[in-house]
Amino acid sequence: MREAPKNRIAKDAIKAWRLSAALVMLVPWALAIASFFLVHFIEVTYWYSTSAVALLIVVTYLVVVFVPKIRWRRWRYELFEQEIYIQHGILVVSRTLVPMIRVQHVDTKQGPILKRYRLSNLTISTAATVHEIPALPEKEAADLRDQISELARVDEDDV
Repeated sequence: MREAPKNRIAKDAIKAWRLSAALVMLVPWALAIASFFLVHFIEVTYWYSTSAVALLIVVTYLVVVFVPKIRWRRWRYELFEQEIYIQHGILVVSRTLVPMIRVQHVDTKQGPILKRYRLSNLTISTAATVHEIPALPEKEAADLRDQISELARVDEDDV
């Protein structure tokens, strides 16, 4: 069995993922808080709202604090001359080898949260699917994109 890839994504990925998760969790929190106000109009007990808030506290901790750190620890990648090795996953670890000869398109993308931390996602498109290496520093993502593009082009010339 092959060793785990050596390269990690940026440590700031944890901050970016936490911010994204916190923004997503605003919706359930708003609904939970609204349920306390609805109790006055609909004759039900506070038990449902209190249970929802207790559950949300646990879920928010897991999604915002715990999962991003574990996710960062598990994300690894390595670039070889003939392939790209990607490993990720929390409960189920996925190890993917993307042959350079199959690479059709390489791109970087950046949303507002990633831009705040000067990070970019690298997407590698093949005929079958799109693979992504998230949260790389902007410069590293651009260099890796160019390097993969060059290696994929060389492989196509060899065929």
